[in-house]
Amino acid sequence: MRQLLTLAASILSLFIFSQNEKIDELKVQLAYQKQDSTKVDMSLMLISELYAIEDYNIALLYVNETSKLSEEINYTKGLAESNYYRALIYANRNDYFNAIDNYNKSKSYYSQIRDTLGVARVSNSIGLLEIKRGNYGVGLQNSLSAIDIFEKQDLKEELSTAYNNLAEAYFKTNQNDKAIDFNLKALEVREKINDKAGIITSTKNIAELYSILKEHRKSIEYYEKVLDLLNPETDKDLRGEILPKLGSEYLRFKEYDKASEYLVEGLKYNRKQGNSEGILRALNAIGNLNLQKKKVKLAAQQLDEAYKIAQKIDNKTELLENYKLHVALDSTRGYFENAFFWKNKYHSLKDSLTLVDQPVFPTDIDPLDLKMNNPIEENINNFENKTSKTTWLNNPWVLYGTIAALAVLLSLLIFSLLKTKSHKDELIKQKDMLAKEQKRSEAILEQTHHLEEVNQVKDKLFSIVSHDLKDSISSIKAFLDLLKEDSISKDEFYELIPELSENANNASSLLFNLLNWSKSQMQNLEPKPELFNIQDVFHNKIALVEQKVEDKRIVLIDESQHDLIYADKSMVEIVIQNLITNAVKFSRTGDVITVSNQDVNGKALICVEDTGVGISKENIDKLFNANKNFTTVGTKNEKGTGLGLTIAKDLVELNNGRIWVESTQNVGSKFFVELPKTTPKA
Repeated sequence: MRQLLTLAASILSLFIFSQNEKIDELKVQLAYQKQDSTKVDMSLMLISELYAIEDYNIALLYVNETSKLSEEINYTKGLAESNYYRALIYANRNDYFNAIDNYNKSKSYYSQIRDTLGVARVSNSIGLLEIKRGNYGVGLQNSLSAIDIFEKQDLKEELSTAYNNLAEAYFKTNQNDKAIDFNLKALEVREKINDKAGIITSTKNIAELYSILKEHRKSIEYYEKVLDLLNPETDKDLRGEILPKLGSEYLRFKEYDKASEYLVEGLKYNRKQGNSEGILRALNAIGNLNLQKKKVKLAAQQLDEAYKIAQKIDNKTELLENYKLHVALDSTRGYFENAFFWKNKYHSLKDSLTLVDQPVFPTDIDPLDLKMNNPIEENINNFENKTSKTTWLNNPWVLYGTIAALAVLLSLLIFSLLKTKSHKDELIKQKDMLAKEQKRSEAILEQTHHLEEVNQVKDKLFSIVSHDLKDSISSIKAFLDLLKEDSISKDEFYELIPELSENANNASSLLFNLLNWSKSQMQNLEPKPELFNIQDVFHNKIALVEQKVEDKRIVLIDESQHDLIYADKSMVEIVIQNLITNAVKFSRTGDVITVSNQDVNGKALICVEDTGVGISKENIDKLFNANKNFTTVGTKNEKGTGLGLTIAKDLVELNNGRIWVESTQNVGSKFFVELPKTTPKA
């Protein structure tokens, strides 16, 4: 690859050197020429070389000198050629008025010397300039008039340019059949003269036109020809443009494998090149592909990215396509209100583009008459014609025509207003229908969500009853059966009493939490708030765990103080019992549990703190969520349902409070509960 680049650079340098050498040689020869037509012709050769290398400033200096000398020696051909080159330079600088002025002067001089080919060249150049400016009628006239002369003289270079001008003009004026005809003619000529860049351009234009005319197989044929013609080093942007277009054509036939191959390659290629236009085109097409293959989530990601790019680079054509695909996407997902939103944007943009893309032009264009008449005779005839013509103000047909045109315009305006009103009424109906469908969908979703919650409650209940509660009760029954059947002695039974007691406690705790949680989930719990002393609750609940605290040799510190709380007392008792029981469960021998309460900003802040095993960061989020089914055994293998903290959260929130935890693994945990102290304000 490096050798190829070096070779290319060498050839380019040699070409530039040889061209510069030719220019220098012409300059030297020009300096020694007499002030005659030969010097003008040599100067025109130099101007041609300077124009070819786009050295317009120097070329324009020589043009001015050449024009001045031609005028002094009355050399009409020199004036025609110098004005022609001046016009070309102004056209390249987008100076329309000076370009047209010099083209017309050049055309006039060519007419004087009856140089038909010169007139044709000027007409073709004017046609190109007018077509670029959107003056399609004038452009078509000039290019058509030049083609007849070029064809007769078999001037392939000039024909190539003229055919291309006409093809572009017909395309811009939506006469696509004619545009294809002239692109095919241009392609035929360019193949004969081996114009590689022109061949690629014409082939691409033909592929795009066949796509517009819905002849997609022919479009695929020509797009694939373009890919074969492209140079991987110099035509990267064009390759990035063609790949998504070719993939889109295959997608029209639902040939998903072929479409996917070209579209994915096109997306990767354009991302690598940083070509926003290509990325946008590829994303729209791949989004359409995935939508057709029911890969809705992937399609949504691709179309959303394409939408952002289209807005950023203001590509209205691809933005319109993106709106249409978003309508299909949201309709598929059942997001009817969103689909309605995209549909409105689609119609609004389409209407605005329709106004822009519909130029007013005559479809039947006659070429200009390029016959070489005597200019003096033409001036005399024109003068006689002007004196004999009636002014348009006195012509009654002009008045009638104006009235008729106004009547037509008024009719079109009324028709447009009626159509707009009908369109708005239809949109309102569709919006109402979408709103009703949305409400029905929301009601169904709400009912589904409720049923799912009921099923989750049921599943949780069966899980606990069938496993944890069953194990504890079965264990107790087994002990009692052994005693009943005299399979163990009383002394042995007494030794098993602590374990039996532990199982009974587990079963009791399970039932306690299970009943309260199932009530809260079934929405049967209604708080009955009252004022009560939180310190009394602490004392009662601490008494329930004294034996367990003593067995595990835990230090329990009571820092509670007298304070009134406004809440449902029985619910708060359940919360406090769960927190203290958990603290004991996850404390080791010698650990410390501290209970306390204080007034913070007019609310009661309750804290149950332990120096036990603590909770990892990933498990903290699972503590208050029953659906996570999170539970761990205590430091002495105490079992649990995973419901205690879920119940606590539900009960605290029912009483207008909140609960949270701060914990560090192997350091300990702090559970906080915040509750109101007075009646909430209405």
